[in-house]
Amino acid sequence: MNDWPDRWTDDGEGQYGRGSAGAQPEGARAMRHVRRPTVPPVPPQQTQGYDDGYGRDGRAAGYDSGYNTGQVYGSPQGGGRGGARIPTASPQAAPDWGRRLKVGSVVALVAILGTTIGTYFWADGKMRREVDLAKVIERPAEGDCTTYLIVGSDSREGMSAEEKKKLHTGSAEGKRTDSMMILAACGSGNTMISLPRDSDVEIPSFVGSESGKKFPAQGRRVKLNAAYAEDGPELLVRTVEHNTGLRIDHYAEIGFAGFANIVDALGGVEMDIPKAFKDKKSGADFQAGKQTLNGEQSLAFVRTRYAFAGSDLDRTKNQQKFLATLANQAATPGTLLNPFRLYPTLGAGLDTLIVDKDMSLFDLGEMFFAMKGISGGDGKSMNIPIQGSTGGNLVWDKAKIRQLVQQIQNDEKVTVTGD
Repeated sequence: MNDWPDRWTDDGEGQYGRGSAGAQPEGARAMRHVRRPTVPPVPPQQTQGYDDGYGRDGRAAGYDSGYNTGQVYGSPQGGGRGGARIPTASPQAAPDWGRRLKVGSVVALVAILGTTIGTYFWADGKMRREVDLAKVIERPAEGDCTTYLIVGSDSREGMSAEEKKKLHTGSAEGKRTDSMMILAACGSGNTMISLPRDSDVEIPSFVGSESGKKFPAQGRRVKLNAAYAEDGPELLVRTVEHNTGLRIDHYAEIGFAGFANIVDALGGVEMDIPKAFKDKKSGADFQAGKQTLNGEQSLAFVRTRYAFAGSDLDRTKNQQKFLATLANQAATPGTLLNPFRLYPTLGAGLDTLIVDKDMSLFDLGEMFFAMKGISGGDGKSMNIPIQGSTGGNLVWDKAKIRQLVQQIQNDEKVTVTGD
């Protein structure tokens, strides 16, 4: 039996194949056990993209490798492994940081402006405009500086019995001026002039703040604080203007409770006390040196008078020093830019601060920063020039006062000195 396939012989004569001695190349062998699978014809629509029936690689029409349609071997057309479509990455634009910065700046600016405007109207609405300077008659001419009459009263308004005891205010009815000073805010420098409560002054003619009745001058000479006790702020302004010749543009008054609350809202005021002193009536008990005073201690400090040999004059110096220091420490970024300190401070002061009807929040700010300027060396603080005393009252030096007033009215540097 011949095991060779057809067309093969044992001797290889006339045949071609393995071991053939013929010169012709060996041809393909027929292998019965291997059959080429039948390939169904490819529909015409799947042969799109080919020219004249042949692909770019020379293969016959009908053969599609799948590359021209993005098909991957072993997967449906257009899909990836397991039939999932292969995602394509799209380039992302880089963030526009310049635009973001501009937008952020605008938002921040709007927020700051909104907060500032809101704070202004909130604070302006809390101001107690209760003093009508239009009722003051026979007023001096206006000068080049803006002048403020700043008054600390012994008002106990809104204080409980416990608070009165704690602050050593007593329980007297009504209210009197406990301290008075003129602040002149000038381009040439600011000047703070204390007016001792025991100053000997003349009560001029005036119009009653409540009755509207005109009271003629009687030549009465009294202590300065008696003018306030007799007919309130309007008569006090009229008396100061009549005895000094200086026009008062604005009036500001604060009581005991408001003063102490402002200090506490600020977290205290640091003072350098040169000499230790005690005063049982005011509750003062201080050691020498730098120390932070709370509201209760601050009130005792500015009210003490019996611990000093000079009595009222020494007390007014302490009051000036304290107010300038208070303003200087309050007008810092730590307070002005911190709402948790700014709002309590403003609230504490504005709740008890009484001003004239024409005073704006801007005017109040100017007064505040003028006091701060004195603390920083931009100006001077002094007592009203004193000539002597009569019956326990302090007599003013009229010649020096005329010179002082003239310098303030003309916005000149103040060269007059006081006690």
